[in-house]
Amino acid sequence: MNTIFMRRIVAAGQPRAVPRRLLSASLLLAALVCTASVVQAHSVSQGDLQLDHPYAVPSAPGEPHGNAYLRGIKNSGAQADRLLSASTPLAARVELRSLKPDADGLRGQQIEAIVLPPKTVTRLRHTGDYRLTLIDLKQALKDGDRFDLTLNFEHAGSQTVKVWVQTPRDVPGPNHAH
Repeated sequence: MNTIFMRRIVAAGQPRAVPRRLLSASLLLAALVCTASVVQAHSVSQGDLQLDHPYAVPSAPGEPHGNAYLRGIKNSGAQADRLLSASTPLAARVELRSLKPDADGLRGQQIEAIVLPPKTVTRLRHTGDYRLTLIDLKQALKDGDRFDLTLNFEHAGSQTVKVWVQTPRDVPGPNHAH
C-alpha cells in the first residue's frame, strides 16, 4: 500500500491537506532565503570591490584605541585599487596599519594606503597583515555594538559599512594584545 503522509493545515477556517514533502521543502526554502539575506546584509559592493564582513573586536574599558577589520576586500576588477583612508564618528581618526612581526609579536606600523591588487582578496583580519586602528575612541567597543565606518578608495570612491563588534573565536578577550 502506497501512502502519502499528509498534514492538516487550517487556512481560512477550513482544513486543507498539504503533502509533507511540500511542507518540508517550503520550510527549507524559507530558511535559505532568510540566511542568504542575513549574509548578504553584511557584505557590500562598491565598484569592482566587495567588502566582506566588517567587524571590530571589543576594547578594554578605558583603552583609547580600538581596531576594525574586514574578512576581506575582493577586487574583481582588471586594475589595482587602494584603500586611502577611513573615518568613523566613533573615533577622532582612523589609521591604516600594516602588521609586522617583531620580538614582542605583531606590531602595527602606520601606512599611507592598502594596495588592493586586481583579481585578489586582501584580508584585513585580526590575525592578518592589515588593520584599521581607531584612535581616541569616544566610547569603548562592546560586544554586540554596531557603528558606521567610511572607507575611501582611490578608484571605487567612498563606501560606508556597518561594523559589528564581536569577540572572534580565536581571541581570548578584550585584554588580548593586538
